[in-house]
Amino acid sequence: MLITELKSKDDILSLIDGKTVIISCEGCKELQFPEVEAAELHKELLDSGSAMAVLITDYICNPENLLLQLKKLKDKIDAADTVLVFSCGVGVQTVAEEFSNKIVIAACDTFHLPGNQGVTPLEYECGQCGDCHLNETGGICPITACSKSLVNGQCGGTDKGMCEVNKDMECGWELIYRRLEKLGRLDALLHPAKIRDFTAIAGAAK
Repeated sequence: MLITELKSKDDILSLIDGKTVIISCEGCKELQFPEVEAAELHKELLDSGSAMAVLITDYICNPENLLLQLKKLKDKIDAADTVLVFSCGVGVQTVAEEFSNKIVIAACDTFHLPGNQGVTPLEYECGQCGDCHLNETGGICPITACSKSLVNGQCGGTDKGMCEVNKDMECGWELIYRRLEKLGRLDALLHPAKIRDFTAIAGAAK
């Protein structure tokens, strides 16, 4: 189970770049999702011309369902530079995998509640840390893709792109580097690391 909360409007607007399509997930009805606030922001972005189209569907964390739903907006998505995703972190990572050549933006932060998350057959997980890092790391979560949950890049134990903790696991930061390189966004790695805000998790637990 999850609590999904919108990031601030200013933060979202600052990340939108070029032609934008919105994908909004309304699956997992047992989680707390700000549907009304999201719908208001969808309308505002459409009316202002900041977004070309909105796809509202469910379970975008399931790639087969996602691809089926995306057919409705194929032309606009092909033309888009940015995909703005309203969902939990699992859904954002699934979209980022599908659109690895586009900037994928997480519009929400995800907080923890006991129980399962998403229905994806993929291996993505969301750390539910309440202060999402996906917008800085190309849609790949450093908390769950890295065995050490590092937020400041590779450790010294990486060997030929593989993790020193789990030899069968690709280094999460190697994957992040490749994704950012493909997007022409390696400059993101030059910025100071975003320090985890553990107070966000503590606040949601109360």
